[in-house]
Amino acid sequence: MPPLPPLAAQAEHLVELGVHELAGMSADELRDFAREAGGERTDVLLAVHPDRAPASALAPLLRRADKPGFVVVDMPDVDDFVPYDIELPDAPLYLVAGIDRGDRMSNWSPEEALPALTKEERTPLVLSEGIHWVLQEPEALERNRCFMTIGSRLRKANGALDARTPAIWISNGTGRDGRERRDAPKVGWCWWGNRHTWLGFGSTTGRSA
Repeated sequence: MPPLPPLAAQAEHLVELGVHELAGMSADELRDFAREAGGERTDVLLAVHPDRAPASALAPLLRRADKPGFVVVDMPDVDDFVPYDIELPDAPLYLVAGIDRGDRMSNWSPEEALPALTKEERTPLVLSEGIHWVLQEPEALERNRCFMTIGSRLRKANGALDARTPAIWISNGTGRDGRERRDAPKVGWCWWGNRHTWLGFGSTTGRSA
């Protein structure tokens, strides 16, 4: 993957998309954070905390082949998938370092990938971080090379974890997606125990406010 855009450019892109308004902050707050964090840095991703900008609001801002992103229709509870066993910085804006798509783990199940990432001292991306990454670097999604964001999980009313795990990939325009959505960025889910040859596991070496 190429380097990320400079932090200042990332902030400007989020402002152009109106993410600052979603997050209830001013454009200058976003720009100031990026400048103070080192505006020319290309080794970190600027992320808005999911409590401020949830996945359902970010997904439609994605673009590929001039088509907007979307959340699959059978995931109306997408915003209930929250960080699991991951402590995000207690701040509206933070940085995500060392992002990797996890291509080496393609055809692994989330159940198999999580302990391997932990052994490498990496943590999986949460869904909103994955969306932020594709917003800034659309090349992160390629045909047959997309990724899961298993840092987000849903706990059911009985206390058990939902077997679905969020992922971001490219729609084929089949089924309920609709032909008009072919090639659009897609937020969906996969089963915790299933393998997919075209999905790696997005992960990070750390987060900081």
